[in-house]
Amino acid sequence: MNNIKIKRLKQDDIISVNEFLRYVISDTFEKDGIGYLKDEIADEVEEKKRYLVSDIESMGKDHFFLIAKDASKVIGTIEYSPNDKFISSCTNGKLNGIAKVGTIYIHPDYQRMGLGSRLIKLILLELDKKNINEFCLDSGFKSAQKIWFKMFGKPEYHLKDFWNEGGDHMIWRNKTKEVLTEL
Repeated sequence: MNNIKIKRLKQDDIISVNEFLRYVISDTFEKDGIGYLKDEIADEVEEKKRYLVSDIESMGKDHFFLIAKDASKVIGTIEYSPNDKFISSCTNGKLNGIAKVGTIYIHPDYQRMGLGSRLIKLILLELDKKNINEFCLDSGFKSAQKIWFKMFGKPEYHLKDFWNEGGDHMIWRNKTKEVLTEL
């Protein structure tokens, strides 16, 4: 973990981050037992590609990415953005105006080593610097939900069988400073 550097996304990172996201999203779907959902995987990858471009084009205003690298290899991502239509529709607009933390992916070879916690802490420090006091985080991945339960407790919204039977979607709402003091 000593060689790992976490930095802001730059234009010259886009290709390697896209390759990383394609790999890790496919792996995540596979581990959650839904690897057969090829169209959904492709949609997820394309959405994240748009987020990356949005970060560069808006200079971090619309999306703000941090990436983790081990030497030149991308091994992790996280971003925050203004809340989106999906969260708004799932919560009847109750979380409108709250920042969304997302695109949290860690390469399988680097999982369970604390890198995700480091990325979360750094993105929350960015939110705190910008006086963003609350954030939400959502997940439909069972493997990630276990982690978020441990880190953030019970989700504010638990949408049972949202994606399919047993495919729940969860949304957490948290105070930035409170989570920072616990990390």
